[in-house]
Amino acid sequence: MKNTWNRRAWICLGMAGTFGLSMGQNHCVLASEDTESSANSDLAVRRERAIEIAVQYLREQQLDDGSFAQMVPVGVTSLVVSGLLSVGVKQSDKMVSDALKYILSNVKSDGGVYSEQRGFPAYETSLVIMTLVQADREKYAKEIDAAQECLRREQWDESESIDESNPSYGGAGYGGKQRPDLSNTQYMMEALHAAGASTDDPAMQKALVFVSRCQNLESEHNTSAEAAKINDGGFYYTIAAGGQSPAGRGPEGGLRSYGSMTYAGLKSMIYAGLTADDPRVKAAVEWLRNFYTLDENPGMGEGGLYYYYHTCAKSLDLLCTMENTDSFTDAKGNVHYWKVELTEALLRRQRPDGSWCNANPRWMENDPVLVTGFALMTLGYMEK
Repeated sequence: MKNTWNRRAWICLGMAGTFGLSMGQNHCVLASEDTESSANSDLAVRRERAIEIAVQYLREQQLDDGSFAQMVPVGVTSLVVSGLLSVGVKQSDKMVSDALKYILSNVKSDGGVYSEQRGFPAYETSLVIMTLVQADREKYAKEIDAAQECLRREQWDESESIDESNPSYGGAGYGGKQRPDLSNTQYMMEALHAAGASTDDPAMQKALVFVSRCQNLESEHNTSAEAAKINDGGFYYTIAAGGQSPAGRGPEGGLRSYGSMTYAGLKSMIYAGLTADDPRVKAAVEWLRNFYTLDENPGMGEGGLYYYYHTCAKSLDLLCTMENTDSFTDAKGNVHYWKVELTEALLRRQRPDGSWCNANPRWMENDPVLVTGFALMTLGYMEK
């Protein structure tokens, strides 16, 4: 749904003032405004109702120890708490405070915050930092600062005798020096940004090297063999360890770009200080204009759809703020009021019990608790 009524109303009002249009035409304008106001009000009511039943669903899923999952519990619990905070649930709410206590019970001696049973220290610590900053940056300053240092140590760089010529340089993986990928690198960058790291922070600039090499764009920033094979400006999962894209390889052998990683790449470049006129940003935005959709994760179909939604919301929020606009225009010239469209897409997919769940199990999106956390994080951006 596009915000066309409001735009037409302002155009007609301007014409009325300039050319002295009749009172009847002015009445038509007012009716248009009323229609738009009514539509927006209805959507806001439906959004609030969706949030209400989703929060109630999560209350019923919380485990006795305060967590929300048995697999990767610190990471999933952090995502859920972030979603709850995003839609206005207070830190003082028992559900949130119990979950935060659980998260903090997993602080390790290296400053990281992660689960014992799986080796995902970088991934989970990144999510914890973002959640604690969102909850109360000042209250949790000690834990956030220690976690940042852990995260910096997990980055692939000179501390492991890896120089800039190595494809892994600057990236972050799940942790324990598992090979880096763009998904974990974008979470690391977002966590550092949330904690107050500047765009010229060395960790951000090293990460930008890795991010640029995961883009299908041949340039001075990416001279890898992969860069010229597709060269469409989109992003894929990782350049490291021979390269990988779950979207597969094209006929020319290149790693195919896909939606969620292209949004992840765009927001990471913005966190690292790149502006709208940088060729890397321009190429990424052009790819997103060519493949704009909320019906699927472009290149992956239903795979990772809710990860795609929340990454899309974060990225377009950053881009539109940078460009001082509230819409995104696709390659065909269609103007998308993406906050409205994304809200509608989520509301259509909510289940009667208040949860969201992906029929495609890839990346654990058949877990309704995880996916409901993603959905609430996304809906939180609709009010910004």
